[in-house]
Amino acid sequence: MDTTVNAAPAAPTHTPYDGSAQPFTIGLQQLDLRDWIEIDDDLLPYLAEKDRLFGMYGDRIFVEEAGTRESQREVFELIAEHLLGHYPSIYTRTDDGIAISGRDKPVPAGDADIPFLHRAASLVQEDLVLMRKDEQRGWHLAAASLSFPSSWTLLEKFGRSMDEIHAPVPDFGAGTRNAGLITRMFDNLRLDRPVWRMNWSLQPDGNLYHPLASHQKGALYAEGDIAAQSFVRVERQTLRKLPSSGDILFTIRIHLNPINALKKHPQCRSLAEAFARQLEALNPAQLHYKGIMSIRERLIEALERL
Repeated sequence: MDTTVNAAPAAPTHTPYDGSAQPFTIGLQQLDLRDWIEIDDDLLPYLAEKDRLFGMYGDRIFVEEAGTRESQREVFELIAEHLLGHYPSIYTRTDDGIAISGRDKPVPAGDADIPFLHRAASLVQEDLVLMRKDEQRGWHLAAASLSFPSSWTLLEKFGRSMDEIHAPVPDFGAGTRNAGLITRMFDNLRLDRPVWRMNWSLQPDGNLYHPLASHQKGALYAEGDIAAQSFVRVERQTLRKLPSSGDILFTIRIHLNPINALKKHPQCRSLAEAFARQLEALNPAQLHYKGIMSIRERLIEALERL
């Protein structure tokens, strides 16, 4: 089913393929908390899509370990406070919870059957993942509300350690330098120094819900104009340590644009050239992971025509 949120996208908001964020690197930057959560004109369509997906795939969208409820409540309270303070024209506190302009029902803030992490994700366009450390697994995925996966599924990652989660990613598996860096970064993340990074991939449709594995994506591209059927999927990721629990909240905001949307960008030519050079630089393992091994040359040609 085609679930493209924005049928007539504007110029892309984030362009990490311009060389500012090298693929398959950690690339963390300090985050100004004023910019923690991104709200734009697609808020209501994103929230409606989350509702639709949860109705269809509830147990694939939300998972939680026992003992995470208080940490989930902490996430909800932090996000609610942020939204009420930074977006008062959109979010207001009511007797029932947090009301969102344009939505019929507020998200409950008190007693309810809905877990707090899922409530928090029902307020924003981001997906929310709670990471916790224990003696057996180290940092692992302890709870999540994930409606918009990017070529992975929540059930396969739930409860897994960082090394297991990153095992399919070239140069990020157990024992690699990047794996060690990530563990140290999680261990040393400070309350007052949240961080963010960008990641990008390509897909043959405009669906936000995209659990297909990388090798499956490549088979879905057809002959003909590759730019017309290729969408750039940008993940804006943030990491924030929670002050009470010490857990880490990982947020993932998806931005999805057809390649042809680059035509609307004021730096179209330079962006297209930089994107083509990034594609040229990917090695076979990286191309396979991104699911574009068979179409790289066609994509480069299409970008050069832009």
